[in-house]
Amino acid sequence: MPITRRAALATVAAVAACRTEKKEQSPVSSSPNRMPVVFLPHGGGPWPFVEMGFGKKEELDALAAYLRSVKSLPKAPPKALLVVSAHWEEAVPTVMTNEKPPMLYDYYGFPPESYTIQWPAPGHRGVAARVRELLGAAGFATAEDPNRGFDHGTFVPLKLTYPDADVPTVQLSLKKGLDPAEHLAMGRALAPLRDEGVFIVGSGMSYHNMRGFNDPRAVVHSETFDAWLREAATLSPEARDAKLAEWAKAPAGRLCHPREEHLLPLMVIAGAAGADKGSVAYNGTITGLRFSAYQYG
Repeated sequence: MPITRRAALATVAAVAACRTEKKEQSPVSSSPNRMPVVFLPHGGGPWPFVEMGFGKKEELDALAAYLRSVKSLPKAPPKALLVVSAHWEEAVPTVMTNEKPPMLYDYYGFPPESYTIQWPAPGHRGVAARVRELLGAAGFATAEDPNRGFDHGTFVPLKLTYPDADVPTVQLSLKKGLDPAEHLAMGRALAPLRDEGVFIVGSGMSYHNMRGFNDPRAVVHSETFDAWLREAATLSPEARDAKLAEWAKAPAGRLCHPREEHLLPLMVIAGAAGADKGSVAYNGTITGLRFSAYQYG
């Protein structure tokens, strides 16, 4: 039976209660090379591979340096990457199964060279099947897409992180409706992948209101919401999920995310974090607007 919002919210509460009751009795067990999970900001459009004409050089250089550093986070080279991109939504969670995923230039209005960028990482059918198995066991209906290519939420940041495109990569879609509790539950279901050599990456932006880039008031909005998010995402695990599930009630939340698709990958990552406490992995600005990255494990 497909998971419902009520069931997902109930699971959030139950998991929090269970963690509170058992945290003294049941330490987290994991392999020595357990993969971290990361929510990273992917910037805008084909940046930094095409001159965009926005943002200060020092802002953009700092973000690029952070994205390059993500490769060093796993204790051992990952078997594969599982990427949840803000730029893919389906009726049910859907995985790419193409062994040689093409490029999907899902942006428009940029110079011609924007449409020649390549990041030819291979796919991984075994990981795609495992993702469906884990989500199905958690009550999610799932699907696969053998034709979809890497969208810019994947190929732009990961071309910096893994410039040789030598790590097999599978994309997983968001679920339409963008329910935060459902995406937290998706992440919890996928957590076993961390002990199977799969590095789970959420790609979005903690600030995403395109109108804000031309509105001086948006600076205060971004600072306000980012401060709330930094606290919420790094709370003790039993409090984190409940707080993130209600993100729309946060101060300036809807001013920073009129539509929340760029925030939802963080919910999957927080769910997959399990008992790991989060840290702010990066905090910076683009055109003065505040955004952040998060790491667990």
